[in-house]
Amino acid sequence: MIPGTGTAVNAAAVLLGATLGRVAGNRLPERTRALVTDGLGLVTLLIAGTSAMAVLDPELAGAVGDSAPLLIVLGSVLLGGIAGSLLRLEQRVESVGAWLQRRLAGDPAQTGHAERRRFVEGFVVSSLIFCTGPLTILGSLNDGLGHGADELYLKSALDGFAAIAFAAAFGWGVAASVITLVVIQGGLTLVGLALGDVLPAAELAALTATGGLLLIGVALRLLAIRPIAVADLLPALAVAPALTALVAHFR
Repeated sequence: MIPGTGTAVNAAAVLLGATLGRVAGNRLPERTRALVTDGLGLVTLLIAGTSAMAVLDPELAGAVGDSAPLLIVLGSVLLGGIAGSLLRLEQRVESVGAWLQRRLAGDPAQTGHAERRRFVEGFVVSSLIFCTGPLTILGSLNDGLGHGADELYLKSALDGFAAIAFAAAFGWGVAASVITLVVIQGGLTLVGLALGDVLPAAELAALTATGGLLLIGVALRLLAIRPIAVADLLPALAVAPALTALVAHFR
C-alpha cells in the first residue's frame, strides 16, 4: 500500500460527508442543527473519556511509577498550554479559518458576520476533532511505516459520518478542515517514514490520555459550556511522550 493512501481516503470521506451535510443542512431548521451539534458534543465527550482512560495504562505506570501518570498529563497540559498561548495557536487557527472563509465563501459584508463566525467555528472545531484523536497519530504513523492504513480507514468512516452532522450545523467550514487534516496526517505519515518504528507503549499511552483530555475541551465547546482554546493546548501532545521518556529515564 502506498503511504498516504489512508489520508487521501480520509480527506475524501470528510469532503463527501460535508457535502451531504451541507445539502441536508439547508433543509433543517436551526433548532435541529443545534440539537445535532449537542449530540456530537456528547459523543465527543464519550470518545474523549475513553481516550483519557489511557492514563491508567499499566505500561505507563510501569515506566514512570503508579503516581506519576496523572502528573505527566497535568504537566503536559500546563507546559503545552503555555507554549501554545505564547505562540497564539488558537488565534492563528481562527485566522486561517477566516482567510479561507473569505476565499471560499465570499465577502463577509455580503455573507454576514453570523455566517462568517459559523464558517470559522466549523473549521476550527472540525480541524481539532479530525486531527487530535489517537487514530490520527497511530494511523498516520503506521501508514508511513508501511504497516497498513487500517486505522485511518476506520477513522475515515467515523469522520465521514461526523462531517455530515457538523456540516449540517456549521456549513462549508467543515469541508475546509480537510486542509488541516491533509497537512497534519500527511506530516505524521512522513514522520512515520523517518522513524522506522512506533512510539513505545508508555509514551503512546501518555499521548493518548492527553489527547483525550483535549477532546473533552472540544466537547465542552460543542456543548456551549465553555469556549476552551483547545488549539493553544495542542503542544501538549508533543510534550506528553517527551515528559514520559524523561521521567522514565530518571526513575
